[in-house]
Amino acid sequence: MASIASLARSLCSLQGRLLAGLAMTWLVIVGIVLALAWLFGKGLVDDVNLAHLRYESQLIADDLTEQVEGRLSVLKRLEQSMRGAEAEELPSRLANSQVLLEWFEGLMITDADGRVVADWPIVPGRVGLETGDTEYFRLIRHSPWPYVSQPFIGRASGDSLVLMLVPRFDEQGDFAGVVGGMINLTHGGLFRRLERIRLGEDGYVSVLTASGEQLFHPRRQLLATQEETFTDAAMLQLALDGWQGETIAQGSGGTPTLMAYRQIWPASWIVKVAVPQAQVRVPLADFLARLWWAWAVLAVMLLITMRLLVRRLLRPLHRLERQIAQVGAGERRYLELSTSMHELSQVASSFNRLEHERLAALEHMRDRQAFLDAVLGSTPIGMFVADLKGRLNYLNPALLELLGLDAVRGAMEWWERIHPADKQGTEDMWRHTLATGSDFVRQLRFLHQDGVTLWVEMHASQVLGNGESLGFVGMVKDITERRQQEALQRWEAEHDPLTGLLNRRGFERRLEEALAEYAKTGTPSVLVLFDLDHFKPINDEGGHALGDEMLRRVAQVVAWEVRRSDHVARQGGDEFAVLLPSCTLKQAGEIAESLRRAVSEVTVTNEGRVYNITLSMGVTALQEGDELAETVLARADEASYKAKANGRNNVVITTFDDDLIDSLW
Repeated sequence: MASIASLARSLCSLQGRLLAGLAMTWLVIVGIVLALAWLFGKGLVDDVNLAHLRYESQLIADDLTEQVEGRLSVLKRLEQSMRGAEAEELPSRLANSQVLLEWFEGLMITDADGRVVADWPIVPGRVGLETGDTEYFRLIRHSPWPYVSQPFIGRASGDSLVLMLVPRFDEQGDFAGVVGGMINLTHGGLFRRLERIRLGEDGYVSVLTASGEQLFHPRRQLLATQEETFTDAAMLQLALDGWQGETIAQGSGGTPTLMAYRQIWPASWIVKVAVPQAQVRVPLADFLARLWWAWAVLAVMLLITMRLLVRRLLRPLHRLERQIAQVGAGERRYLELSTSMHELSQVASSFNRLEHERLAALEHMRDRQAFLDAVLGSTPIGMFVADLKGRLNYLNPALLELLGLDAVRGAMEWWERIHPADKQGTEDMWRHTLATGSDFVRQLRFLHQDGVTLWVEMHASQVLGNGESLGFVGMVKDITERRQQEALQRWEAEHDPLTGLLNRRGFERRLEEALAEYAKTGTPSVLVLFDLDHFKPINDEGGHALGDEMLRRVAQVVAWEVRRSDHVARQGGDEFAVLLPSCTLKQAGEIAESLRRAVSEVTVTNEGRVYNITLSMGVTALQEGDELAETVLARADEASYKAKANGRNNVVITTFDDDLIDSLW
C-alpha cells in the first residue's frame, strides 16, 4: 500500500519535470536507437555481404574447377591417343592437335626419363630439354595422377605460365613419361572471366597456389612484382592448408576487409574474394543519416502531443492521492471514492476486488502447496520441479537418495554430476524444452557421489494452468541394470566367447562398412584370411581344452601385432580374419608376414610334448566391382588355399588381376 501511495504522489509531483525532460529523453532514445541500429545493422550488413561473397566465390571456384578439369580431361584423351605411337610419330600427332592451342599456350611430351621428345608449336631448344629433375616430373612419376605445376616464366613468351600434366603409359600400363599443356597466366583465357568481375571500387578476386604464390590479380603489376602484403596471414594459412570459408580480417593497408576463400581441388589453387568493410557499410551510413532527420521531426510532434496528454491524465490523480495514501498507511482497508469520474470509481472498485481476491488466492495456494509437498515427498519415484527458466526448485527425497545429492545443494549439484559426455546434449535438449514446451525425454549417465556411474532416464513435462505454463515436473528412473544388460547382449552378438575376438557376424558387418566407404571415398582396405596349419593333432592328442588354449594364444598374438584400427575375428574353428582399413597391399603384406612369424612362435605343451602351428595366409584388397562381402571373402579364401597348396606357412597376395596370385613368402 505504501508503494501505491508513493507512486501516486510521484506522478502528481513529476508532472512539470516529466514534460521538461521529455525532449532530452527523446534525444537520448533517438541517439541510442541510432547507435543500436548502427551496431546491429553493420553486423547484419557484414553477414549479408559475407553470404554474397560465399556465393560469388563458390561460383568462381566452380567455374575454374570446371575449366581445369576440362583441360586435364583433354590432356588425358591426348595421352590415350599417343599410346602405341613410335617416338618419331609423336611430333606429327601432336601437330594434329592444333585445336588444343585454344586452351593451351603450347603442348609437350616427354619420355619416361623426363626428356622432352615432342612439342607444339615448336620452340627451338625445347625438344631434348631434360625435365627429370623438376618437382612436377618427380611428383607425377611416383604418383601417376594429373598435376598442375607451380608458375614459372616461359622461355619464349616471357609470360607467367603453369604446366598441366598427365602421366603417359605404354600399352603394358607402365609409366612412359608425361603429356603437358602450358597455360599462359598473363594473356591466356583461363582467368579472362575474372577480369570482368567488378566488386565495387576496391573489391577484387585473386587466385593463389597452395604455396601462397599469386596466379591472378586484377592489378597485373601486383601479380608481376608479388608486392601484396597478406595481413590476413592466419586465415590465408588456413586456406593454404585446405580450409574454405568466409572471414573478416585486415586487408591491404590494414583496413578491415570481408574475405571469402574457396578451393580449386584439381589444381590445388585457392580463390580469394575480398571487399573492404567500409565499402559495404556506406549504404547503411547514408540510410541512418536520413533517418536521423525524420526522427527529429517526429520527436517535435510527439513532444507536443505527450505534453497535452500527460497534463490531462494526471489531473484526476490529485484527488485520488489522499485516498491511496490512507490505504497505504493502514488507516483504511479499501478505497472509498466519491467522484464524478467514472473511470476513477472503476479503478477503486477493481482495486478493492483484486485485493480481496489476492488474499483469498494466497490462502488457497498455501493449502495446495502443502498438499503437493506431501505427495511428492512420499512417492518412491524420483521427481523434481523446475520453473519456467529451467531452475530446479524442488527434488523429492527419493530422487536425492537415488542420485546421492545433498538436500540443501542438490539443485546446484545436479548439472555438475551429469557425465561430461552427456552434459552438452542434455543442456541443449533442456533449453529446447524450455523454449518450445515439448516433453523432455532422455537417457544419460549420472555420477553418483560414491563414484558409481548410473544410467538414468529423465522424463519432464510442462505444467499448464489457465492455458499458461507454470513450470515443469519431471521423473527420474534408474536404468543402469537394463543398459548393462543391453550392452552385454550387443557385445555377445558380435564376439567369439572363446577368444573375445569378433565373430563372423560382427566381422562381416565391418567388412560391409569398409566396402561402403571404399565405394564412397575410395579409401583402400585389405582383407587377410588364414587358418592354422597342423592344428588338428593338437585337438586329437591333447583334447579340445588344449586346442582352445592354442586358439586363445593365437588370438592374443594376432590382436597384439595388428594396428588399433584393424578388426580381428575368429570366423569359426581354426579360421581367422583381419580387416586392415586405410591400408595398401604392400603394407598389408608386411603386416601379414609379421603375423606369420609371430604366430609360428606360439606353443602349447601336453604331457611333455610341445605343439606349435603355422599360418597359411591369403591377402586381398578391396577392388572396384566388389559389392558383396562374400566376394571379397571368397577371393581371400582362394588365396589362403593357394598358400596351403604351396606347402603351408606362407602368404599369398592377390593382385588387382583376379586371375593372378603371387606367393610372396
